This record gives sequence, structure tokens and C-alpha cells, in this order.
Amino acid sequence: MNYSFPHYLLAKQSVDDRALNKDVVKALQAHLPQRPIRIVEVGAGVGTMLKRLVCWNIISKAEYVMVDKLTENIEYASAWIPQWAEETGLSVERSGKNQLRVFNQAYDIHIQLTQADVFDFIPKNKKSFDVLIAHAFLDLLPMPKSLEKLFMLTNHLAWLTLNFDGVTTFEPTIDTILDKKIERLYHKTMKASGGDSQSGRHLFNYLQKLNAEILAAGSSDWVVHAIGGKYPQDEAYFLHFILHFFEESLKDCKELNKKIFFEWLRKRHEQIENGELVYVAHQLDFLAKVHHE
Repeated sequence: MNYSFPHYLLAKQSVDDRALNKDVVKALQAHLPQRPIRIVEVGAGVGTMLKRLVCWNIISKAEYVMVDKLTENIEYASAWIPQWAEETGLSVERSGKNQLRVFNQAYDIHIQLTQADVFDFIPKNKKSFDVLIAHAFLDLLPMPKSLEKLFMLTNHLAWLTLNFDGVTTFEPTIDTILDKKIERLYHKTMKASGGDSQSGRHLFNYLQKLNAEILAAGSSDWVVHAIGGKYPQDEAYFLHFILHFFEESLKDCKELNKKIFFEWLRKRHEQIENGELVYVAHQLDFLAKVHHE
């Protein structure tokens, strides 16, 4: 299988749509300023959150800055955003390689695509944003220092979504002891690379210490299963890619027998092909009001 990260980001749209906590989304809508708003999304990928906010009628007039470190994602977004906008019935203008405008009578969104490490972007940013979005991103970062730096981008709202919180489940069971061991070792790799496999629950404390007011919080679990023997949308690819993450993270793990691990992966991929695999990952969403002293 050809593993493409932009393809994975597109494939997980329907998974994220279900997962995002709707009470937290409602709180976001209730607290958005009435004026045209400035939004920055960090680790923005290919623009799926922007599409979601437009299609869910959460934003209509906005400046939207997407920051992502991967050139591949920014280049993909530059081509993909105009494509979905036109399919949605929006007009598209391009005023530069990485500047887009999508609009009609009801919508007017000015988009800036920025290829940069967000922590290089922060000191160069001159004007505060109304909303900071970090979607499926914070659990990859050293906390709480990273969050403190990210909060320099906003003086108002932070919408922090799909923060992983320590539970990965594959059903049906292959081998109870092996399944638990692989899950434990996978979570351990997150910490080794600077992230936190329990970032969701820890955010309550981190936000409090940063003097941020939690306006709403709730679970945003990924739950993926077949319906009538088939996975919705492109969710089979999403599942194969999750297993690819496991393979890349654990293929050199000294605590795992390589032959046993690769046989486990083979069986899991086969379960996807047969529409049998159920995947659950526990995550938490937050909407916070940022206060700068």
C-alpha cells in the first residue's frame, strides 16, 4: 500500500467529524467575536479543519492562517482548498502561491498558507489572533512549555481538539497479552519523541497553570467500525495508516519480537480488509479563554 500523509489527513475527515465534541463546538460558536475574525491553525495539515468550519457554518468572514512544518502538506493544501471550495459553490481567487480567497455572498475567507515550524513562526508574528486552533497536535509536543508559547498567538480563544488520552483499543483481540504490550510500547514511543500519551487529562492542569479559563471540555474519541461489512468513506485507508504508524514506531523496538509483531500487523490489516477491525482512541477537546497578565 502507498502511504501518503496528505491522503491520511483526508481519509480521517469523517472520523474527526464524528469525534469532535459537539458541546465544545457549540461553545466555540457562542464565544466567537461578531466581527471578521483572525484565526491561526498550527499543525494545520492540508486544510480539512478550514473546510469543516466553513461547511458547518461556524465561520463566514475570516482571515485564516495555516501553519504547517511539512512542505508536502502546504503544497497539497494549495491545490486541494480551491478544489473543495469550488465543489462547495464558492469562488476562489489566488493572489500569490500561498494566498487564497474563498468567497460568495455569504462567505469571505482569506487564507494564508505558511510553511514553517510554528515555534519559528511565533516570534515573527506581529498581530494577535482571535482564535488559536491546535487539532490533533498538542499530544506531539513537550508540555506545558509548548502550550505557553502557542498562547502567545492569541489574546482570546484556544480551541484544542483531539488531544490523545492514553487509550488505544483494537477489537477483536488477537492475543490479550500481546495486544496490551503493543499498546503500551506504542504509547511509550510518544513520550520518547517529546509528546504525551495522556495529554488530554493533563491539559486541565496545564491550562489552569497558564491562567486560561476552560469554557468547555469533553471527550472526542475516534470510533471506527464497519457498517454492513464496509467502512464509511475512506476510513479503511485511515485504519491501514494507523497500523502504519504502529509499524514505523515499533519496528525497531527491542522489547518486541519482530516476527511476532509483523504477524500481528498482518492479521490486523487482514481484519480491515474483511471489515472486522474496530478501532477506538480516547481523546479530549477543550475550548479555553486565554488571559495574558
